Amino acid sequence: MKTIIYYGSTTGTCEALAGRIADALGGADVRNVTELDARATEYDLIVLGTSTWGIGDMQDDWFDGVNKLKGLNLSGKKIAVFGVGDADSYPDSFCGGMKGLYDAALQAGADVLPGVDAGEYGAVSSDAIVNGAFVGLALDETNAPDKTESRISSWVASLKQ
Repeated sequence: MKTIIYYGSTTGTCEALAGRIADALGGADVRNVTELDARATEYDLIVLGTSTWGIGDMQDDWFDGVNKLKGLNLSGKKIAVFGVGDADSYPDSFCGGMKGLYDAALQAGADVLPGVDAGEYGAVSSDAIVNGAFVGLALDETNAPDKTESRISSWVASLKQ
């Protein structure tokens, strides 16, 4: 499956995780969201990643990126979302930035693949939780970096199905 990952990263954490996800997928093109354009539609799977800032906001580069995403015809395209956040310091908006990516992908007609069960993340709430599950893969490199590898592996396995 031809795959591309678009990420928005301010400190480099989301960029590094995009690379790790690409490796787990067995290879994928990895690009900063500033490079998002119509070529994205050439891929079978489009993975979108953002760090979360403020109280549940997407990384700054995604504000233009979301508008580009909404302008694409993603009908029939598979989209997966991942986010990075800090569950201890921001339990009420943990990985909330994913919700904007999720909504934009749906608006563009994409088939957004399932996220992960929010129950394993403790006492968090977020706009990015819909029906008990995150809209994508939620990662916490600040408080739970020891869980990142297994979370990526499990999520990638579900994407491959």
